[in-house]
Amino acid sequence: MIEQFVALLFLARDMAHRAHLTTDSYAKHMALGEFYEVLPELADSLAETWQGLNDRLGEIPLLENKAGTDIVKALQAQRAWIERNRRELGNSTTIQNIVDEIVQRYGQTLYKLRFLG
Repeated sequence: MIEQFVALLFLARDMAHRAHLTTDSYAKHMALGEFYEVLPELADSLAETWQGLNDRLGEIPLLENKAGTDIVKALQAQRAWIERNRRELGNSTTIQNIVDEIVQRYGQTLYKLRFLG
């Protein structure tokens, strides 16, 4: 399951970067820039911590964007998936704290996209 989480974060980073480059809104441009810049660090932190606690990490799949081009809807769907599946990573508070940081970043970005853009 950790592999799916990391793959989802990689997909989100790519989608946000594409939307960042194509938006005509300065506020959205900035919000998406912050989001895609921090996501690789969060993905690394999650994967490396999980691997350190569990001694293994499998192949990370390359996910396909099935959400379309609406970045808000895509990020909402991804955040919901993370919330539904976070317990599959185990009960380690360390891991769950990193997931909390990821969910926080999604929430902040969605707020900025919906209300400031």
